[in-house]
Amino acid sequence: MPPIPTTLDAEALSLIESIERRHNDLSTFQIPRLKACTGPLTTQQAWAAEVREDIEGLAKQIEELDVLVDDHRTERARRELRRRAEVFRDSLVNLRKDSRAALLASKYAIDSQSLSQREELMRSPAIREKSTSSSSEKVTEDALMKANHDVTEALQRTIGLMQKELERSVLSSQLLESSTATLQSASKTHDTLDLILGASKQLITALEKTDWLDRILIISGLVFFGLVVLFILKQRIIDRGLRIAFFWTRLLPSSGSSTRAVVVQKAGEVVATASAVLESSIGGHGSPSFTISATEPWTTGQHSGSGGVHVEL
Repeated sequence: MPPIPTTLDAEALSLIESIERRHNDLSTFQIPRLKACTGPLTTQQAWAAEVREDIEGLAKQIEELDVLVDDHRTERARRELRRRAEVFRDSLVNLRKDSRAALLASKYAIDSQSLSQREELMRSPAIREKSTSSSSEKVTEDALMKANHDVTEALQRTIGLMQKELERSVLSSQLLESSTATLQSASKTHDTLDLILGASKQLITALEKTDWLDRILIISGLVFFGLVVLFILKQRIIDRGLRIAFFWTRLLPSSGSSTRAVVVQKAGEVVATASAVLESSIGGHGSPSFTISATEPWTTGQHSGSGGVHVEL
């Protein structure tokens, strides 16, 4: 081993010394001892376990050494410690290879020794007969064990199939329950929608009736308003115009009652015709009445009086 540099701290130095001691113990004592082991099997297994434990401990120590690399302040110390860790890691790989080779060699030696001992025992007749009977018994036991194993496997397969079928039945029952709940909710929703549709239909019918009633009332009001307007126009314009138009009949002279009667008759016919036209246009709201008075003028020194003619249409 190369000399340990003095730039490393005490913890790293102690860890390196421990790694070297364990490495030397494995390479010079434990692995050669395991390789030379020829029995018994328990001793070989115990020594192999010790080798494995020491190798695992050595691997952990090398990992700890890798962790300590970054704890050093100087680059030289880190580089040197990293190099030593790589060297120990390579030696660990070699130790594992050597331990596996030693274990195989020890196992081969133990198997060879047991085989030779068995051959020596098989050479004697008593042992041969005993081995024959034991082999036949072993064959019978093997057959029984095989049959028992087959039956056990068949039962296990049956149990597995039964469990699968049980799971399927449980899943089917759960699906059936969920489907039933869905159908019930759909039925309730359908009933609710039916009620809403019935109420909406009744409301729409009532609104239609109200709409027709409102239309009739509006049309009736408009007709009544039109009739009132026409009546007011008749009273204020037509009747007053006729009275103004025939106002001149009052100024007619009183000479000759026949002439005045003719004029009054003509005026009455005109008024009757106008009233008939108005009644046909308005629709019969009563017949207006006019009073046409004729005043006879005074002659020279005489007053023949005045006469009034009342005409109703």
